[in-house]
Amino acid sequence: MRFLPAVVLVAALSPAVFGQAPPRGDETLRYRGADRDARLLERARKERSLVLYTSLAPTESKPLAEAFEKKYGVKVVLWRALSDKVVQRVVAEAQARHFSVDVVETNGPEMEMLARERLLAEFDSPYIADLPPAAIPSHRTWMPDRMNYFVVGYNTQKVKRSEIPPTYEGFLDPRWKGRIGIEATDVEWMETLVKTWGNDKGLDYFTRLAAMKPDMRKGHILLAELVAAGEVAVGLTMYNSNIESLKRKGAPIDFVPVQPVVARPQGIGVAKAAPHPNAALLFVDFVLSPEGQRLFESLGRVPASRKVRSTLNDFPFTLIDPATVLDESAHWEKLWNELFLQN
Repeated sequence: MRFLPAVVLVAALSPAVFGQAPPRGDETLRYRGADRDARLLERARKERSLVLYTSLAPTESKPLAEAFEKKYGVKVVLWRALSDKVVQRVVAEAQARHFSVDVVETNGPEMEMLARERLLAEFDSPYIADLPPAAIPSHRTWMPDRMNYFVVGYNTQKVKRSEIPPTYEGFLDPRWKGRIGIEATDVEWMETLVKTWGNDKGLDYFTRLAAMKPDMRKGHILLAELVAAGEVAVGLTMYNSNIESLKRKGAPIDFVPVQPVVARPQGIGVAKAAPHPNAALLFVDFVLSPEGQRLFESLGRVPASRKVRSTLNDFPFTLIDPATVLDESAHWEKLWNELFLQN
């Protein structure tokens, strides 16, 4: 994924525009009284609906919305697009002072963009305690609700599990030349590995990896489909949720959590000017609750909650900091392009 277009869009707008967004639920969003849940449900049902903007695929976002509607009787008006389009729509509506969105759910760095523009509201939920503390931003205007893990995926008819090296360095062996693929925009994967290993070791590794001429494919779903089809034998930067979805359909694909596994939080938050703040918070509660997190897991998505364990999150991982991704994007994008995309 790329962050620069949305960053440019946000930076081009006046912060004063966003500072004028009328808060519509601060007291509701941070209320902690003993009657919180009953009061929230009563008020949400009076609001009757909420508007959700998300980059979550329809195969997951629609069942999530339907489960919420069935449980609470509150309608979810769903709009889905890629993460950069979600940011652009929220920002454009704020600039026009057209406040229609209640809940935003998308990639962590994009959530951080919206937080920096003061378009998200701080909120409380009893389920925040179940989330990894390191993944919770200090401003608390969005929370991790699912995770993307960068793992090594492979076609089980082309490669044996025992052949997968225990470390990424193993893929520098000449026998892997012409057999490995990388998603073409996974800059934050490289950034995190370099910082984990140290600058000298990390840059040396990626220089040597680039010399292997890996197959660069744009789109994590596309890369997963190519590996499942055998067109690419091994993908070094695949989301295990995409692999799991194909595996459950019978495709010859699996993954190994080669260490260090890089993890990027996906986030959910309430719009600062949400027209339906009670319904919005009720939906966020549902998504972060064990029930919502188990639903994510059943759909092949990786739950963020530590209360819901599965084979999709039962291994050590190194967490990406979305704020750092934004701050340092120009440097790492330049290096990535020079290594992998300009040769």
